[in-house]
Amino acid sequence: MATHLRTIESASDALENLSLPGWLYFDPEFFEAEKKAFLRAAPQVVCHESEIAKPGEWRSIDYLGESVIVIRGDDGRARAFSNVCRHRGSRLVDGTGGCAKVLTCPYHAWSYARDGRLVGVPHRHEYPGLRTEDHGLFPVALENWHGFLFITLEPGAPSVAEMMAPYESEVAPYGFEELRAIGRVTLRPRPLNWKTIADNYSDHLHIAVGHPGLTRLFERNYRIEANDHVDRMEGDLVEKPSANPSERAYQKFLPEAEHLPSSHRRKWLYYKLFPNVAFDIYPDQVDFMQFLPVSGGETVIREISYALPDERREMTAARYLNWRINRRVNAEDTELITRVQLGMQTPSYEAGPLGTSEVCLRSFARKLRELIPEARLPQPPAPGWSKAS
Repeated sequence: MATHLRTIESASDALENLSLPGWLYFDPEFFEAEKKAFLRAAPQVVCHESEIAKPGEWRSIDYLGESVIVIRGDDGRARAFSNVCRHRGSRLVDGTGGCAKVLTCPYHAWSYARDGRLVGVPHRHEYPGLRTEDHGLFPVALENWHGFLFITLEPGAPSVAEMMAPYESEVAPYGFEELRAIGRVTLRPRPLNWKTIADNYSDHLHIAVGHPGLTRLFERNYRIEANDHVDRMEGDLVEKPSANPSERAYQKFLPEAEHLPSSHRRKWLYYKLFPNVAFDIYPDQVDFMQFLPVSGGETVIREISYALPDERREMTAARYLNWRINRRVNAEDTELITRVQLGMQTPSYEAGPLGTSEVCLRSFARKLRELIPEARLPQPPAPGWSKAS
């Protein structure tokens, strides 16, 4: 295997023009290697700080077999903890959010304060020498980026602030800190590898082929770029009225977002943070999307929408129409990427060529090859390789 890797590394120029091999999109060992190499360290958005504004309010996320809760303490500070009791490992809370005076385990009623301290142990006399200060909830790293709360299971990846630094001035006018949730978290399980979804998000060539609605809205002015840690995509709404009623109404009713520069008042802007977090920024709202890997062939798409407070009827209409348009786009994407997933799992598939304009896919493939050298191989190595690497 080592000789084969060296041979492929020497042909790095050729690999720059090739997509990733199909086995990476379903192989269980490659998925284990991804978890170790970068997935566990990748920042994951949990919620906006406004969703846990009061002490005791919490939100949760399930990621790579871990359940994490973010809760507001009595001191006003938000903290993240593993959603696991320190006694016998029971989950403490269920669901995606709530409010609690204390976090009480439903198994044996061990209780934890809002700052994670163990404060209640039934049958305390049966645990001689127990130091409650040593058995608080396990903390999880938490980052507040413009009001959005991100957790990381392990160190090793850049912070969200570092990743988004090149676009700080562009994001600033949108007032992320003042956004408020306008919906609930939606979880959509899909029988797909997370990379199939992530690739499609940054793929621009399929827009004109698979998304007639977006093509009517943008025509041919959809643009992409790849930075070190972020893919950026954008499209400007055209003035020509769409033939589709929902799209035409959106063009008509979308009001002026005066807090934005004129260049962005009719721009749809997309960012994908490596590896699996994306957010869609519209003049009317901001949508977060995550491609949460479950296994080599399963992913849960996690979504929620936010917006600035705005009572204008035109804005309410625009947000509804935005949802209608993007519901259609999501359905189109689901059909397209299901076809890709099936093709990737076909033994006859070989890595295909990448066009010069496919800069985001090139960047993604380059990262995977750097982080996991086995991604250079056209076929999977002998079983057990992921444990040795």
